[in-house]
Amino acid sequence: MVKQERAARTRQALIRSAAEVFAEQGFARASISTISLRAGVSNGALHFHFSSKRALAEAVQREAVDVVRRMTDGVEAVSGPLQGVVEATHGLVKRLADDVVVRAGFALCGEPEDRPGGSDVAGCVDPRREWQAWIEGMLGRAEAEALLAEGVSTRGAAEAIVAATVGFEVLGGRDRSWLDDETVTRFWDLMLPPLSADGL
Repeated sequence: MVKQERAARTRQALIRSAAEVFAEQGFARASISTISLRAGVSNGALHFHFSSKRALAEAVQREAVDVVRRMTDGVEAVSGPLQGVVEATHGLVKRLADDVVVRAGFALCGEPEDRPGGSDVAGCVDPRREWQAWIEGMLGRAEAEALLAEGVSTRGAAEAIVAATVGFEVLGGRDRSWLDDETVTRFWDLMLPPLSADGL
């Protein structure tokens, strides 16, 4: 049991270390040696857990998706679909600001040279696509419950929300004010009234 716990801790340390290095240097420039050194383990220990840098990047992306899923599941449990999208957007941006694993997981979906193995890696999860699918599902529920204003396209609304949140993510990599709660509030002050049947 102690060995398993130590192995789990080492694996998590490697994922976090990799996220930090990927966030700072990008996938292409990050080295296995830098990641293992930062995690405080040997290259051999790293390779025991992950067969390659690509496998490590995929683990970072999966971890980012898991964090976002836990957050969105929590929102769905207590909020209606439209309010849930608002709250989840705030939650995602906060996690992008505070959690290097989420930030790196999303960034690994970005520029082609930072994609582990290219744009479509078999078995690789894409946090941006997961986020988009969740937004589309919630807006579909909002439409079914007559919460959207007349004439609102769920697809168009989903595209605008996803584009904005990915924009916050990308711009926040250079200027942290984009990952501020007030920035998201201003977005929703503009977006929500024409979106909501109640004109909220």
